Amino acid sequence: MIAIEIPQFGGPEVLVPTERPTPVLRAGEVLIKVAAAGVNRPDASQRRGGYAPPPGASDIPGLEVAGTVVEVAPDVSAWRVGDQVCALVAGGGYAEYCAAPAPQCLRVPRGLDMIAAAAVPETFFTVWTNVFDRGRLKAGESLLVHGGSSGIGTTAIQLAKAFGSSVIVTAGSAAKCQACERLGAAHAINYHETDFVPAVREFTGGRGVDVILDMVGGDYVQRNIECLALDGRLVQIAFQSGTTTRVNLGPVLRQRLTITGSTLRPRTVAEKGAIAAAVNAHVWPLIESGAVRPIIHATFPLRSAADAHRLLESSEHIGKIVLVA
Repeated sequence: MIAIEIPQFGGPEVLVPTERPTPVLRAGEVLIKVAAAGVNRPDASQRRGGYAPPPGASDIPGLEVAGTVVEVAPDVSAWRVGDQVCALVAGGGYAEYCAAPAPQCLRVPRGLDMIAAAAVPETFFTVWTNVFDRGRLKAGESLLVHGGSSGIGTTAIQLAKAFGSSVIVTAGSAAKCQACERLGAAHAINYHETDFVPAVREFTGGRGVDVILDMVGGDYVQRNIECLALDGRLVQIAFQSGTTTRVNLGPVLRQRLTITGSTLRPRTVAEKGAIAAAVNAHVWPLIESGAVRPIIHATFPLRSAADAHRLLESSEHIGKIVLVA
């Protein structure tokens, strides 16, 4: 099969097509003939040498795919050859064939093509487990999403609104802010022009927000704390500005705040399978009804993964970038 490998760490140019053996299934897996694969920032982190695959995972980048099941391990009964699925994987997505744990597969939602389905697992699983499980966002509460125009951001806006919450976002341009508002954000802040802390406080009448989903880290941690309401929850899922910072913890005590976070890739198949089951029960109906949808900015042929990463790192996109096998 053709796959994209990372022979050395570096810029997008290190992503090169190569021939690899088709994966040999292990117990509990299915083999998917990949139609499309989502492109995500963790892929770029792996390419630069900052996000190694967990033990036993493929070194080929790519954390989500959609395609057709062409082989099933003997101990798998949930899927059959010919089933159309999308799947969360710990690696191996940038290839013509990908092995996926059966519990991490979901049927392609009615109404979505393979390209749209490939843009679902990584972002929708991430938002569900972080905003709704760890962040405990409830109807009537408010959510602040940093990077509102990203794949994660566009997903979080739609899901939070669908479940009855009000959403504030930050984004890097007027066009991105407008796109977020079209998706349902109640308020969008251009962080290049406006300090989001006073803007959030003003928009909420001084109350602050109940939950914050942050991918920035660094000095955003203290600023996020200043935006939280009583009993607020800060959920950290990435650190684009660094993993260390100085924080005044006084508000955490006075306002009974929670600071939490998670990463998806290293979690066990059982844990990811539980997230898949929850997403299937609570989110799939929303996708199939058209209430929420993955936002696709651009597609690239599999062999042009380097170009896809250049666009990803330009931050000029709104929504997801997808490779087509």
